[in-house]
Amino acid sequence: MSIQQRFEQAKQAYAEWGVDVDAALAVLNDVQISLHCWQGDDVGGFETPDSSLSGGGIQVTGNYPGKARNIDELRGDLEKAYSLIPGQHRLNLHAIYGDFEGKKIDRDQVEPKHFRSWVDWARVNGLALDFNATCFSHPLASSGYTLSNADPSVREFWVEHAKRCREIGAGFGKALKQRSNHNLWIPDGAKDNVVSRYATRERLLGSLDEIYSLQLDSRNLGDAVECKLFGIGSEAFVVGSHEFYMGYALSRKLMLCLDMGHFHPTESVADKVSSLLLYLPELLIHVSRGVRWDSDHVVTLGDDLRALMQEIVRSDALGKVNIALDYFDAEMNRVGAWVIGSRATLKAILEALLEPAVIARKYETKGQAFGRLAVLEEAKNLPLSDVWDYFCDAKGVPVGKDWIGAVEDYEKSVQSKRS
Repeated sequence: MSIQQRFEQAKQAYAEWGVDVDAALAVLNDVQISLHCWQGDDVGGFETPDSSLSGGGIQVTGNYPGKARNIDELRGDLEKAYSLIPGQHRLNLHAIYGDFEGKKIDRDQVEPKHFRSWVDWARVNGLALDFNATCFSHPLASSGYTLSNADPSVREFWVEHAKRCREIGAGFGKALKQRSNHNLWIPDGAKDNVVSRYATRERLLGSLDEIYSLQLDSRNLGDAVECKLFGIGSEAFVVGSHEFYMGYALSRKLMLCLDMGHFHPTESVADKVSSLLLYLPELLIHVSRGVRWDSDHVVTLGDDLRALMQEIVRSDALGKVNIALDYFDAEMNRVGAWVIGSRATLKAILEALLEPAVIARKYETKGQAFGRLAVLEEAKNLPLSDVWDYFCDAKGVPVGKDWIGAVEDYEKSVQSKRS
């Protein structure tokens, strides 16, 4: 049976549950996922020829061959990944990925000119750009404290860096005519218990207020702050906790960034969406997969991802939630890691859009818990894969398992030749 025939049968099956498949696909077509550049080179960046991740509460494991060694290779790998992902999406850059032309540019000296070639590349490829200050893997982050550091000169360095990064992001938005989202995450914290929690967070508050005192056009730039439960070297105390940043975002009218792997393993990020959107106009979600203490495994179509996308769709919030990937796995082909996570995320959104929520809500309104649960259970048997295959085919990307061979061919012809 052809893809089209299977799709027509699937449309009929969903229609029996009151679901308009064409309408769902029209919504999915407009969803933009922001792919994270740092998966392509294990968070190395291009500050120096031998740039590599070190310190700052994060760690990449694995040494699979073929990682991108320079901007051209990274862009080539990204182009391959985008060719295997249905839809038109975005790229999320960190500040260490500038086009520095072999020159040593410290973080407090980064300028829009260092990212001009990224804008040119994004324009050619029809992509929007997002941005992140890089407050780790630097001598002035080695103490474990950046914007909350007790040394005013260290705080000033990182404040200047973040201000410049926001200006770069605003430049992206203006040049590409799509708003750029700038996200701020810092690794600040301690391995063991500390006494001066209040004073440390008070310093962070002051640094943030200085960073966001720089007024930029909101049509070009959206600002987000990202919380975390704990990280490597900050197991006992994270300065930028969920409570801290939730209060900051609410009081300063910024986006709150929720990373799926930054909370307790039993804590549901999905359940936070509807509560926060009652008070915040927008959220930024970093889609990742936590496994025990590590938050950055390649995203797969699991229960946590399904629940998150269900809650976003059920809240009619796809237009209020910015979705970006955030993980780094050096144990597998890096292009493949991008594609797995992107396709899983899009498939979870599609599944949520195809949920017979109208019927389930009718039962819920009548107080009929049995009917609601029965509908949600039976919906699991609906032919999601046939609709997904049709969407991929319509977008000109490989259907089913065919994309796996495309990644393997790319590894053989391109990545395997990198020493």
